[in-house]
Amino acid sequence: MSKRFFDTILSCLGLLLASPLLLIVAGLILIWDGSPILFRQIRVGRNGRDFILNKFRTMTRLQEGFQGFFDVGNKNRVTRVGAFLRKTKLDELPQLWNVLKGDMSFVGPRPEVRKWVVAYPERWTKVLEVRPGITDSASIYYRNEEELLAQAEDPEAYYRDYILPHKLDLYEEYVRTRSFFGDIYLIYKTILSVLLPGCYSCHQDSVSSGK
Repeated sequence: MSKRFFDTILSCLGLLLASPLLLIVAGLILIWDGSPILFRQIRVGRNGRDFILNKFRTMTRLQEGFQGFFDVGNKNRVTRVGAFLRKTKLDELPQLWNVLKGDMSFVGPRPEVRKWVVAYPERWTKVLEVRPGITDSASIYYRNEEELLAQAEDPEAYYRDYILPHKLDLYEEYVRTRSFFGDIYLIYKTILSVLLPGCYSCHQDSVSSGK
């Protein structure tokens, strides 16, 4: 089974089954936090092409966010509904539409804004040979990334100099070793990390290896 065929079937099924939940979450955001319901941002996709990533909005709106404004670790902007959505990863559900369109895959390196791609262009050229994904080993390893950044003296520098290079190590390993059953296993591990977050600390070596 080809990966694209799998993504198409699973995203259609996911959107169908999750449609009641999508409506409920959208309603809660609208009632408690107002519009817009979605957070939309330009990310870099396969072969370096830009696309618009969709997530449920979890923070107060900044116009600069669409272009990739970096405000990670600032919990003061997280909304009431947003805190729950982030903890449960329900904010990622609208990316099923990105998967259906072909911008993303279920499993693959997480897409970044252009700012972070140009920081390590040669490494990203290899990583972007594949479609970016909703989840991968780096997403599980850095599940608590915001907490790490909130504790950093300079969150932006810490992300650029420490977290992002390690993510790129994991992305490159995925590109080298990717397989259909490997993707299924990463989806399984992602579900476990959401249901049993205590089992997946951001410093767990077994997760970083993707095995």
